[in-house]
Amino acid sequence: MNGDTAAQTPTGTDHTARGDVGVPVLTDQPSPALPGPRDPDGGGGPDGPEAGPGEPREPDDGSIPPPRPAWLRGLTRFGYAPAPAATLAERLVPPMPDGPGVTPKRVPPSPLLLRLGLSLPEPLWSWLVRWSGWLGPLAVALFAGVLRFGGLGSPNAIIFDETYYAKDAYALWHGGYEISWPDGANEQIMAGDPVPYRNNPSYVVHPPVGKWIIGAGIQLFGMNPFGWRFAVALLGTLSVLMVARIARRLFRSTLLGCVAGLLLAVDGLHFVMSRSALLDLVVMFWILAAFGCLLLDRDHTRARIAARLAAHGDGGPDPVLARRMNLGWRPYRIAAGVCVGLTCATKWSGLYVAAAFGLLTVLWDVGSRRLAGADRPYLWTLARDAVPAFVSIVATSVVVYITSWWGWFASSNVPNQGGYGRDWAVGRSTDYPWIPEGLRSLWHYHSTVYDFHTHLSDPHTYQSNPWSWLVLGRPVSFFYESPKQGAAGCTVNECAREVLGIGTPLLWWTGVIALVYCLWRWAARRDWRAGAVLCGLAAGYLPWFAYQQRTIFLFYAVCFVPFLVLAVTMLVGAVLGPPGASRDRRIIGAAAGGLIVLLIMWNFLFFHPLYTGETIPMEDWRRRMWFGTWI
Repeated sequence: MNGDTAAQTPTGTDHTARGDVGVPVLTDQPSPALPGPRDPDGGGGPDGPEAGPGEPREPDDGSIPPPRPAWLRGLTRFGYAPAPAATLAERLVPPMPDGPGVTPKRVPPSPLLLRLGLSLPEPLWSWLVRWSGWLGPLAVALFAGVLRFGGLGSPNAIIFDETYYAKDAYALWHGGYEISWPDGANEQIMAGDPVPYRNNPSYVVHPPVGKWIIGAGIQLFGMNPFGWRFAVALLGTLSVLMVARIARRLFRSTLLGCVAGLLLAVDGLHFVMSRSALLDLVVMFWILAAFGCLLLDRDHTRARIAARLAAHGDGGPDPVLARRMNLGWRPYRIAAGVCVGLTCATKWSGLYVAAAFGLLTVLWDVGSRRLAGADRPYLWTLARDAVPAFVSIVATSVVVYITSWWGWFASSNVPNQGGYGRDWAVGRSTDYPWIPEGLRSLWHYHSTVYDFHTHLSDPHTYQSNPWSWLVLGRPVSFFYESPKQGAAGCTVNECAREVLGIGTPLLWWTGVIALVYCLWRWAARRDWRAGAVLCGLAAGYLPWFAYQQRTIFLFYAVCFVPFLVLAVTMLVGAVLGPPGASRDRRIIGAAAGGLIVLLIMWNFLFFHPLYTGETIPMEDWRRRMWFGTWI
């Protein structure tokens, strides 16, 4: 996510001058007692973080601050250091890490590198520091891309639900709507025979955007496993870059941004879904993109508020201005609406994302107006911001969703010569003649699809309950073979080849702890970052509890994996410690945080053969089946 310039972060701080490039900013920031009729951020709120229990605010009138409680002073022995007071502008838009517009053109050498005996030419060092916010995430994304594209065509087979989406994708690009395929189509495709395409429409239960995206790879590389997996692998790689940039902006730390990207790169479920032509990775990509756009919107809007407060006074709270100000044109929020629409146009689960993110951006506006000095921030936000938010998120997503069906609309409304159900409204009487036939046909089609989704309860070997997802109770086997000696590279009596849809266990189990930590940060410390992470995870996870009787699978959870990773990253940042901590505290924290990341990476490598369908001895396969429910 772009936007790390001085103009967009008016209080930008040059961290390199202190030699702490990439230091995580995860401490609470006690706020000064601001002038005005009331503390605009008093008592915390959705905007947080607020001063924690027992942490008195630092006065800004030059007086001596009151003594801190004995228990709080005692924490200094463990590396605790209170954060300095922040100005209102810094509370609205905390300083970004080093980057263009923030870092000076000439940067002093790093004391750490000098102690290690490493010295880079000053122009090169300054350039690396200035662009580290992009170079680090890009390096992590390159690593993720190598992992995902290496051997992408293996297994050379149609695995799991690729049998639906690869063929639907091909049909969309060749006729604009999905078709029914003849028996034996899979065998003909895998044999390299001409694709047995025909015009017969087929009843499908998912919107077309994800299949259009999968079809783009088929157009480039042909109707083969590499071709139909290419576009999804590309989105998986780009999502690693996005989560690194999002985490950098969320936590104001390039280091933590790279940690988040690395953790997503080595999550097993994300990895497997990035190498399979299914829709859920596409859903995840658009959810993450929408979240990133909202995060950019938050920073840009708050920067404008800070600029207006500075232009109309001393930069402090202004109750009148806070009530009356129009937050203006917000293109990033509209972009978020487009991404939400594309989410819904891939799978209907995006509807919950629209509701959650719409509420999130309104609560962020409440926090902004409270900080600016509004006496009744909820009322003024409802009066001035709720309708624009609804239009930007909901109305925009509806337009995008309907537009995504353009291929179906453009097909013939003659029976059996266009998309499924395209002819339903032709000649049919209605009480709403002003609604075009195409829209009425689409509405009827959607009513049947809704009935399908809500009543899908056919038993499946790999179905699971959402209660078990976070602990990886029941993974999904996408592909399995048991080659004997001499076949498929097997060198022992019996081998196994499997593509198992399961997250990296240590990452997910650490994620459970991290979610508890985020809940505490949000509930007790009013930390908006923890609330944002929890909102994204809840939008992709909690709705499935309403459909526990439905046939659902663990791989649906890939939609909230980036937010699980962000939660773990926030926990790692807390382990690393605040910038003002003692040297010993930072060393211990860095060792512990680094150990967490290294163990997760080892765990990914240990399960890597099960993610890629590599042929391994049966005994090695059994060693990786840690629980009976994984078989």
